[in-house]
Amino acid sequence: MKLLEFTGKNVDEALKNALAELKVTKDRIEYEVLEQGSKGFFNLIGTKPAKISVTLKRDYIEEVKNFLNTMFKNMDVIATVEVEERNENLYINVTGPKMGMIIGYRGETLDAIQYLASLVVNRDHNVPYKKVILDTENYRKKREETLIRVAEKTAYKVRKNKRLYRLEPMNPYERRVIHSALQGNEYVATFSEGDEPNRRVVVDIKR
Repeated sequence: MKLLEFTGKNVDEALKNALAELKVTKDRIEYEVLEQGSKGFFNLIGTKPAKISVTLKRDYIEEVKNFLNTMFKNMDVIATVEVEERNENLYINVTGPKMGMIIGYRGETLDAIQYLASLVVNRDHNVPYKKVILDTENYRKKREETLIRVAEKTAYKVRKNKRLYRLEPMNPYERRVIHSALQGNEYVATFSEGDEPNRRVVVDIKR
């Protein structure tokens, strides 16, 4: 980040000058006092201005919004991007008339866009890591509910037929949903097998 220097009669004035010139609020900058300044003799002789160095903080929210808006424009998709930061998480919600293109087959496109958005947000290792959750049309909650139903139905079949079942390949998040859904089941156990991207959950009778 580029360091900028500002002066004033005192530190407060130097800071005020910096905010006015940069057209930002105080929470958008980091600053260091280089010289406190002095009034001199009778405020006339030997006066010395205060000096501060200022660094603009990255506006990663604006950066990721611009990145996504450009991507959707290139995809010829009309979309509105809303970003909300809570704790260390960044929640991105996308709305528009053609969200199927953004979701893709079983959310694969949505996951890919989320991954790219995370790279944009976390490209600066000098700031704390932000977990990025990108969603549209409440897809992730609906998908989670679907996976829980799949887990319960599979557990029933395993118990009934007394043999293991291998589910379709899933990403790490979806596998965790399956494992979590059946964690308390007294009749079946789950484990993962295979290598990415073909890693899958196996449901078997609990031994």
